[in-house]
Amino acid sequence: MTPASPHLSLRRWGVTTTRIRIALVFLLAAWASLVVGQTQDPEAAVTWRLLDYIAVDYAGAVHAGAIINDAEYAEMREFSMTVTKQLAALRATPQQAALKEEAARLTALVEQRAAPDEVATAARKLGAQLIAAYPVPLAPAQAPDLARGAALYQSLCATCHGATGAGDGSAAGNLDPAPVDFTDEARARERSVFALYQVITQGLESTAMVSYAGLPDDDRWALAFHVGGIAYPAPTPEASAPFDDRLDMNNLQQLVQKTPATLAAEVGDIRAKAIMGYLRHHPPVVPAASGDQWGIVRARLNDTVTAYRRGDHLAARAAALAAYLDGFEPLEPIIAARQPALMRQVEQAMMALRGSIDRSASAVEVEALARDVSVLVDQAENALAGADGGGWSAFLGALTILVREGLEALLIVIAMVAFLRKAERRDVLRYVHAGWVGALAAGVVTWVVATYVVSISGAQREVVEGLSGLLAAVVLVSVGLWLHQKSHAGRWQQYLKEKLSQALSRQSAWVLFGLSFVAVYREVFETILFYTAMWNEQGDNRMVIGGFLTGVLILVGVTIAVLRFSRRLPIGQFFSLSSLLMAILAVVLTGKGIAALQEAGWFAVAPVAFPRIDWLGVYPSVQVLTAQGITLAALVAGYLVNKRLARTSQSSSSV
Repeated sequence: MTPASPHLSLRRWGVTTTRIRIALVFLLAAWASLVVGQTQDPEAAVTWRLLDYIAVDYAGAVHAGAIINDAEYAEMREFSMTVTKQLAALRATPQQAALKEEAARLTALVEQRAAPDEVATAARKLGAQLIAAYPVPLAPAQAPDLARGAALYQSLCATCHGATGAGDGSAAGNLDPAPVDFTDEARARERSVFALYQVITQGLESTAMVSYAGLPDDDRWALAFHVGGIAYPAPTPEASAPFDDRLDMNNLQQLVQKTPATLAAEVGDIRAKAIMGYLRHHPPVVPAASGDQWGIVRARLNDTVTAYRRGDHLAARAAALAAYLDGFEPLEPIIAARQPALMRQVEQAMMALRGSIDRSASAVEVEALARDVSVLVDQAENALAGADGGGWSAFLGALTILVREGLEALLIVIAMVAFLRKAERRDVLRYVHAGWVGALAAGVVTWVVATYVVSISGAQREVVEGLSGLLAAVVLVSVGLWLHQKSHAGRWQQYLKEKLSQALSRQSAWVLFGLSFVAVYREVFETILFYTAMWNEQGDNRMVIGGFLTGVLILVGVTIAVLRFSRRLPIGQFFSLSSLLMAILAVVLTGKGIAALQEAGWFAVAPVAFPRIDWLGVYPSVQVLTAQGITLAALVAGYLVNKRLARTSQSSSSV
């Protein structure tokens, strides 16, 4: 009986090359979405805008339990039901079920003709939860150009809304419904700049308001600020003098999301009007982003505890996630280089906090865990403040980061190169090399775009890292099982000469390209971020460069040593060791992929008492350990099947 052909066939293990290519297309689409800075859920922005309109316009439909405008009330009912439908159609997340419950409650309030304040509160609460679950661009990257906004208004908006924004443009008489009067302060006080930006971006159904999504993002924000300032004339220089007082609006995100009505509830109508008039006409006085990342962490931890106390678990989880993604995650590169053990402690404490919310722990436990995080954050801030930013600290940080982040990807690429050389298929090497070179280029492009063009959130980075890790793990399981199967086949030299030309088809070559690309890309972007953080911290970067070059030499040395070692191995033993390496890396990447998606909020967190082993991708949560257990079980089952088939083949051959 002729032994099995050594084709690189992943189909045997239930993973066809077509499926892998589809998965690669999905990953690359996610990467492209990340690069251009677009939200993965554009319908979430539309849904948020409907909620904003309900919050603002419901008061014009119902008063004291009675309908005062039939057409307006019908629109409110339609909007509330549309919100429910659109939430159900969004990408599944752990928060989606709770969002649909809140939407059903809002619909019931509208049907019951509840008080406008109650409906507005419910709509705004749901809107805030929606943004937390499905992030959209929340603020401009820099202070908008108000002169540009005024010019855009006159060219794009004045025909309908009028030169002064009073809704009396030359085309207004022919429009139904009539254009909004931006000078109406009663309406303007309920509308944030963020809401105006969303309408400018998305347009408004059943009206003449079209989408201006084709405008650059900075232009849309400039136009939103101009429109938002029409009802609030710019204060005189004398009135502007006291406004070092910006209350809690420490960055543009807070400014654009604050409505004048919300501010009035805090400081009174007169003062709120003056503050909004000043800030909407002088946005540069507010930083584009808060430089106090530690302050963001503490503020979001406070939000977590406050929301949990009032029973809003969804908002509490969103705040806990924001404490990590918006506050702590941007600091990780610096902390990882200087205090890696402390960084892991903070990550683990934050994971425990989110896990307690997911399992509906007592408020006392959640508050205690939040305090634990706060104590560790204080330690991290003090440690960094007192750390020596130069010399050997920078050298060792640069060295360890490159070796740590690069070794996994390097081993995968080396294994493919060694296999192709062993199989005398150097013609296919170009696919592997094109994969890792392309990944390096893509990582650099992503960093440039994230630094100079758009803001890429921590959640987006974690999602790309998590998905790419899981995809690589799937391919590694399949390839590892195939390699293990061939290690039992025997008579390799004959098989290689007779069969390998058809075994490595174009499809299989593209699989190798995809694996090379994914393995390297998932590491290179994060490595660049780490180096950027260290570079910006140093006055003299020669030690950073020295650490990087030393790390490169180490990785080159590992490459040469492994390739030389692989040449000396008998073909069967080579395949056995290669399959073992693939299996280990598959388990590692599975754990890291699930952990990254937990940090992005895609998966819940159920902490367990188990050691954390970063280099093996072992993190103490039920989700990570279960996924790694499934991966390991699939590998063991595959290995046992291979051995049984090999024994059967040998018995048949001896007959």
